[in-house]
Amino acid sequence: MANRRVVVTGLGSLACNGNNLNDYWSALKEGRHGIAPTANVDVTDHTTKFSGEVKLNNIEVAEQFARNEEEKGAAKRTVNRKDRFVLLAIAAAEEAIQHSGLDYSNWPDPFKVGCIFGAGIGGLHSIETEHKKHLDRGPRRISPLLVPKMIVDSAAGDVSIRYNAKGPNYCITTACASASHSIGAAFHMIRNGLCDVMITGGSEAPITDLGIGGFNAMKALSTRNDSPETASRPFDLDRDGFVIAEAAGALILEDLEHAKARGAEIHGEIVGHGCTGDAHHETAPDPSGAGGIGCMHMALRDAGINPEDLGYINAHGTSTKYNDSGETTIIKKVFGDHAYKLKVSSTKGMTGHSLGAAGGIEAVAAVMALRDGVLPPTINYNTPDPECDLDYVPNTAQEISCEYALSNNLGFGGHNASIIFKRFS
Repeated sequence: MANRRVVVTGLGSLACNGNNLNDYWSALKEGRHGIAPTANVDVTDHTTKFSGEVKLNNIEVAEQFARNEEEKGAAKRTVNRKDRFVLLAIAAAEEAIQHSGLDYSNWPDPFKVGCIFGAGIGGLHSIETEHKKHLDRGPRRISPLLVPKMIVDSAAGDVSIRYNAKGPNYCITTACASASHSIGAAFHMIRNGLCDVMITGGSEAPITDLGIGGFNAMKALSTRNDSPETASRPFDLDRDGFVIAEAAGALILEDLEHAKARGAEIHGEIVGHGCTGDAHHETAPDPSGAGGIGCMHMALRDAGINPEDLGYINAHGTSTKYNDSGETTIIKKVFGDHAYKLKVSSTKGMTGHSLGAAGGIEAVAAVMALRDGVLPPTINYNTPDPECDLDYVPNTAQEISCEYALSNNLGFGGHNASIIFKRFS
């Protein structure tokens, strides 16, 4: 069977700067961030006191994916049975399904509909809550829901149940590359003829006492407590760490002929995917950049395009010293002189770093950028770093029409993922 074309027909997102697709995309175009002092965790004793929280509590998230008044009334029961990262995933998936116009109640063949949904950590809220209960009151007080709430695949499982998706259903966990690897795997499922429709993306809710404390212990987080709004500053000389955030991003992928047959609106196309490993260190990137270089080359080959065909890169760009300079070096080694003609931006200046969800919301951004001809900016870019010398779309969005965009994500453990999107026409 010849490779089938894979298109994007639905998008959904929740991030700290937007509770739905339209608000999120508007915020990105306007350069608006959602980073603020942490409201839902006592950070008195923490070094970092700010984060990128989604501005909805659990009941509000559940109400957002409710389909009717009865489901809204059941929201409290829903939130008691699900970890926050699962609730965010379902809300993003519901928006993407509605955006796609698919009739999920009557699949011609539910085994041709799959769900691959990533997360890097999983149910950290539930783990902390039940561990405290265990310490305070003993093991008999642990909730029987702990295991299904905390396991990292529960978002993928719950999304597939909700939409009767009986095809391939699993979770990919590769730290901050989880969502991108999930989208890439879903792309292959359709291109190779195993499925007609895939629900994919990633979700994460790591803003907890342990989550903040763990990344602070690594000295990975920014400590710019006097100015949280400027703390996430990818590629800027004065960056001092990433801003931990929560989010969920979902995409509906379809076989092109399947989408055309039902008259679907098509927002973009996936044409290439690359994935490699650094085989170097559990947290530090390989100084040679070999893994990232190989990953982007793989994606370009898979897409069947030349490096000069690419117009935009939505970078991993975490606002950490080694990531940003290393990613810049990798881009220059892959694209040569063309690197200086590319537009490169990191939306993490506005969203913070949502770990396993990052590739989901950033894929949404890349698709929308190609569709609307607007490249989101890298905000808080004030002092150029001599080691980061590309065009990072500084501070203000640019209206530029591109044919191809690449989304990069890199994860602890040396996981590299690149996805190439094409403007659909």
